[in-house]
Amino acid sequence: MRILLIHQAFCGPNDPGGTRHYEIAKELVALGHEITIVTSQYNYLTGGVKAEHSYPSGFHIRFAPALSGLHGNYSTRICSFLSFAVSSFFVALRAGSQDVVLGTSPPLFQAVTASIIAAVRRCPFVLEVRDLWPEFAIALGVLRSSLLVRVTRLVEKMLYNAAVSIIVNSPAFETYLQARGVAKFKITIVPNGADVSMFQPERFGESFRRAHGLIDDFVVIYAGALGLANGVEILLEAANRLRDQIGIKFVIVGSGKHETQLRRQAKAMKLPNLLFVTAQPKEQMPEVLAAADVCVATLAPAPALQVTFPNKVFDYMAAGRPTVLAVKGPIQEVIKNCGGGLCVAPGDGEALGQAILHLRNSSSLCAEMGAKARSHVEQNFSRTHQAQRFVEILKQVFPMPTGIGSGTTKTIVEEHGS
Repeated sequence: MRILLIHQAFCGPNDPGGTRHYEIAKELVALGHEITIVTSQYNYLTGGVKAEHSYPSGFHIRFAPALSGLHGNYSTRICSFLSFAVSSFFVALRAGSQDVVLGTSPPLFQAVTASIIAAVRRCPFVLEVRDLWPEFAIALGVLRSSLLVRVTRLVEKMLYNAAVSIIVNSPAFETYLQARGVAKFKITIVPNGADVSMFQPERFGESFRRAHGLIDDFVVIYAGALGLANGVEILLEAANRLRDQIGIKFVIVGSGKHETQLRRQAKAMKLPNLLFVTAQPKEQMPEVLAAADVCVATLAPAPALQVTFPNKVFDYMAAGRPTVLAVKGPIQEVIKNCGGGLCVAPGDGEALGQAILHLRNSSSLCAEMGAKARSHVEQNFSRTHQAQRFVEILKQVFPMPTGIGSGTTKTIVEEHGS
């Protein structure tokens, strides 16, 4: 198959940020398919130009001009989204014929472009929902205008209707989509996961520890975006509560629009046990996570956010490290069911600190939880398995060369009497 993906925030292995699509695309190419990715030249975490990378045969990257500002304030982000949505349309038109067009949200704008390209090319449009927008924006108070809420809800519904298949990465998203009127047969769960081959749990991350003066410390790492939704303030509160515990160091590895405020807050609190490290390329993350004794995942306590499968948790698990999870919902069930860490309430800094202290006082428990986490992610959340699932989904909508046009789509509709 020839697959087109329009994704402004796509990250390669040399870029900081989530690499779900790179890892899945790499597997798709290895299975004999061809993928073209239309993306922006700017990294969504740092705002800098993306690093160069040599991609395998069958893997094509095309850059569409866009305003920088993905990690800026709300207005600059909207301008960046809109500029990419327009320019990516023309770049995608010049990318040649495709068999399937894959759109991904958020943001909604690029998914709209993908749906239009699919219509122009007369090929199936598959929508991937990674986060519930505009639902999350409304819950966080970012989207307040009643007019904009109505417009974005209308766009959301249009995308669901246009897609012949919808991929979600969290079981809770399926429930949400069905409540919005999407037929169950249209929805498939392909959860977040990890390229387990990247991580070696037996490593200790000596180079990262040496570089940051952490050789003999019990290291607690948060690695990910620093945005309003991430709720990283709880980590500062936990560090403050454990400031007199000798040998515990908190390390926040990441970048984002909330970073400046977090650094200011940490400075005002005069935390001696916390340091910030700028976002690292994915190829450096195995060394970063190897330096951790415990990893932390957080989200802001807004109820609407407690339905996600944070990608960072699966990297933590692949690295063989226990996770202290300050997130409710389905990801909590993953950690509890495999025994791969401890769960606390979102926004509860005291509980987070106590969980970290408990693990610091039991090295055998840390090792046991890390081993269970690694085994679970190998068996259930590997990128290889997820790429195979993507292929199955795309083959279902792929218009086979029978001269009927998009015959598979017709078959799906007829089978469900709709």
